[in-house]
Amino acid sequence: MPKNTFKKATRKKAKLRLALTGVSGSGKTYSALMLAKGLGGKIACIDTEACSASLYSHLLDFDVLELSAPYSPEKYIDAITAAEDSGYDVLIIDSLSAAWAGSGGVLEMVDEITRSSKSKNSYMAWSTGTKEQEKLIQKILTSSLHIIACMRSKTAYEIMDNGQGKKTPVKIGLQPIQRDNTEYEFQVVFDISRDNHFSTVSKDRTELFNDKPYLITEQIGQMLVEWLNKGDDAPKPVIRDAITIELVDKINLCDSAEQLTKLYKEALPLMTSENETKDLIRACGARKQEIIKNGEI
Repeated sequence: MPKNTFKKATRKKAKLRLALTGVSGSGKTYSALMLAKGLGGKIACIDTEACSASLYSHLLDFDVLELSAPYSPEKYIDAITAAEDSGYDVLIIDSLSAAWAGSGGVLEMVDEITRSSKSKNSYMAWSTGTKEQEKLIQKILTSSLHIIACMRSKTAYEIMDNGQGKKTPVKIGLQPIQRDNTEYEFQVVFDISRDNHFSTVSKDRTELFNDKPYLITEQIGQMLVEWLNKGDDAPKPVIRDAITIELVDKINLCDSAEQLTKLYKEALPLMTSENETKDLIRACGARKQEIIKNGEI
């Protein structure tokens, strides 16, 4: 196969990647559970919010993992993997904000590395923190589950000229407590109001929603799963935690066992940890099964 090969674009079935943002008390947990109920299947919830999800256990059947501090990205990744391995269909992450701003999250990790360094320079600390953050986001985006992620919001301000030659802070809306623009990694983003629990859509790849306010219900979940199931069966996603996206892409481009073995032998000496080696083996194994299934060897 040539190195760069274009092929006809076709619609594939997909897994949901949806974010719910809002201030405390806006109804993110309840809304996430209603969406999950509409999606159907076995539901799991990663709960960092003092067991708040379990308050709604009378509304539907779901299992919960009560995650405690430290809220490191690695801990979230392990929890998502556990949900995949346990055969769940839908996973609620309530909330994703703790992985960024909670105890043991990325911000605290960067501060700790900076304090421990001789130079007290945060540049290298951010290199580590960014890598951990990106690994978590990639885990979410490549998971075999439907994922609904809740994120707390805070009021966002911008310094603007008041027309009298003075700079004043002006409220411009709500900003999710996560790395900037993380919410736009998702297919759909609902911003929920605390006043009436209605939501507006700030991002929508499904084209199912418009600018009007929505009350999130089980029926919204049913609409989404109908949209997600349109198209051809998607290839089984490769679970990747430590190895780079570029390497996984190269693995998935291999169309024979010989190419796959050659790439594996070239990549193996470049692995710098046991986790990277395990992920390389898992990714190559998954691609080999696809090649066998497609009758390419």
